[in-house]
Amino acid sequence: MTSQQPPAFRAQARVPFWRRTPPAVFPPLLGLFGLAQAWGQAAAPFGVPRGVSELLLGAIALFYAFALAAYLAKAAARPAVVLEDLRILPGRAGIAAMTLCLLLLAAGLAPIAPSAARGLLFAGLAAHFGVAALVAYSLMSGPAEARKVTPAWHLSFVGFIVAPLSAAPLGHTSLAGAILAGTAAVAALIYGVSVAQILRRIPPPPLRPLLAIHLAPLALFGSASVLLGLTDLALVFAGLASVVALALLLSARTLTSAGFSPLWGAFTFPLAAYSGLMLGLADQGQIFRIVGGVTLVAATLLIPWIAVRVVQMWVRGTLAAKTNAAVA
Repeated sequence: MTSQQPPAFRAQARVPFWRRTPPAVFPPLLGLFGLAQAWGQAAAPFGVPRGVSELLLGAIALFYAFALAAYLAKAAARPAVVLEDLRILPGRAGIAAMTLCLLLLAAGLAPIAPSAARGLLFAGLAAHFGVAALVAYSLMSGPAEARKVTPAWHLSFVGFIVAPLSAAPLGHTSLAGAILAGTAAVAALIYGVSVAQILRRIPPPPLRPLLAIHLAPLALFGSASVLLGLTDLALVFAGLASVVALALLLSARTLTSAGFSPLWGAFTFPLAAYSGLMLGLADQGQIFRIVGGVTLVAATLLIPWIAVRVVQMWVRGTLAAKTNAAVA
């Protein structure tokens, strides 16, 4: 009997699973790593056993290793797919998140396996520097409209701010301070251009979830400042992050008006980062403890739900198609 499936569908179905690994699977994984980190921050204010964070970290690391191996196998089969993925917005965000996961894994391992954490820290920095360079090349060599500043630029060019979360505890305070200063300057430029763009025109509904990314750098600047002992600076960043978080909360219906999509992964890591900052400042006042606890509960409910839905799309083979991922 002749198959009723169209030829294009049959051809896609024959492509091995790993050859169509979409970068869009990594932003929710970045959020899960951030969630594990936030649960670690809850140890002091709420007496949560460190084992909770470590258990989460181990489970997430295993799945991340699988996803990373799948993407690296795809890239090894046809290296050009990396540049092809970087030409589209979900691909750029996803590949940047892929290397940032290494830095968050290093942060989680810093208290329990310092040597492994140090290796992951410098491997993650090197990998992310390579990604940032490739993203810059892709933007400069692509069409002019592709060079429009988007919130995803934070992931590529400000994402290095994740490194101080492990660098400071491991004793690399000068490196952490330099990254904080450098990324804050870059983020200020991105924020300035983004505000001007939003005042002129609100992004179309499918792209609005990406606006949540604007919360992540401010929260991470605050967490890095806490670790460096710069409490006053951390409180400034906490105030700015809280303004952005409140604006996002009040705009939740607008941000989600297009319905669920893989871009909802952009909600995950900013929420985890903000919760981690509030918990890290819990000794500065009861309000931080309360907000930290509430956002941790919200993150624990929302982030795994988004991650599971995105992974289900990957398993079904629809994630690559919906995000225009390259196929090896």
